[in-house]
Amino acid sequence: MTIDLHLGYYRFKNLELREKMDLHKIEEKILSYTSFIDEIGVIIFNGYPFAFVYPDFNALKEAKIINIEDEIKWYAIELYNMKALEQEKVKGYKILTKPLVKTKSGEIDKTVLKEFLVSDKNDNISTQDEPSDEVYKILKSYIATLTKKEILPSSHLELDLELDSLNYVELFVFIEESFGVKIDEAAFSKIMKLESLYSYIKVNAKKIGVVKPEWDELLREQSSEKLVYSPFIMSLYKTLLYPFFRLYFRFEVRGIENISSKACIIAPSHQSMLDGFLIESALPYKTLKKTFFLAYKQVFGTKLLKPIAKHGQTILIDANENLKETMIYCALPIRSGNNLVIFPEGARTRDRELLEFRPYFAMLSKTFKTPIIPVVIDGSFEALRAGMLFPRPRKIRVTFLEPIEPHSMEYGEIVKRVRDAIERELKRSRKEHL
Repeated sequence: MTIDLHLGYYRFKNLELREKMDLHKIEEKILSYTSFIDEIGVIIFNGYPFAFVYPDFNALKEAKIINIEDEIKWYAIELYNMKALEQEKVKGYKILTKPLVKTKSGEIDKTVLKEFLVSDKNDNISTQDEPSDEVYKILKSYIATLTKKEILPSSHLELDLELDSLNYVELFVFIEESFGVKIDEAAFSKIMKLESLYSYIKVNAKKIGVVKPEWDELLREQSSEKLVYSPFIMSLYKTLLYPFFRLYFRFEVRGIENISSKACIIAPSHQSMLDGFLIESALPYKTLKKTFFLAYKQVFGTKLLKPIAKHGQTILIDANENLKETMIYCALPIRSGNNLVIFPEGARTRDRELLEFRPYFAMLSKTFKTPIIPVVIDGSFEALRAGMLFPRPRKIRVTFLEPIEPHSMEYGEIVKRVRDAIERELKRSRKEHL
């Protein structure tokens, strides 16, 4: 009975704190992290702040950003969440393609936002007639293979139809092969609505046909890039890092016997900025010398980390430019008989739970018949979670699981097998109270 009273008291205090939250202050803090949000309205939904965001599309076009949600999520909302009190963290958000409704006094109408959320309305409702010509029909028909969302002329390809970087590559290739129109990311950032894309193709089309891209063929195309090997530097990194990690983090490596001499894709869970270095120090010297890492240019392309990446057999990728060429380049290590480390989540967890796995690693595995070694990193979240500057001395364990062969599985099946294996081991590991 006493426990129930205490729980009731804390629930009441949390509710009281949330009711007293300065939502305008939360809005201002989020806006301070980015120049890519035009308007933001925060309401309380299910006991926590929920944000409605209307991006600054002109600023995004100027910066040639085509992955708008990632930009706003990771470089605005999550940056705010890192420093916010638990009850003030934004637990959900929706990015709108139309400006927020205002009251007569010019304030954002929070009542409309609450109705919008509860009724799950689509802010992209349009009565515009669809073009009836062949170009539009072919384009819409192909986009329908990439999304389950309702497709309208005014649909934003990312925010309404939920296309991602892999979809963009497929779409660019389809447009080039079917209409003879080459579109790069810079041009695409200015025409991300279906009606704008259609108009661009209509004006520039050199032919009209239907040629669907195949990932097997795309990934096998020749890359103009060359791999840069740094076996001495890689060995030096391991020699310096491993004893430090053993001492400071009580670093433990398990399942190393699951790594064979055969080329493989190493797919670790992602908890902190330490993870790449942990994998580097955990791999045997012989394996490490022929292992390459994928990393985001936005993080490892900085002045501080770029020299490490340059001499650390790291391929830097940018989700907003040269997508097709980058994906072909990323396949080069596997095609050359080397190993490739890819973090399937694409970003660090913010709450210790696994994020959604992106399928690119599965595409590589299936195309080149390369086994995947799932890897569980446990403890690095506690040691250096997102937002922390200096690591804490917490125990860290890296566990290499049994290889998963692609065989005749589809991409989705491969992704599920790898994620399930990592999730099972994570749960088992957490029971040991690392």
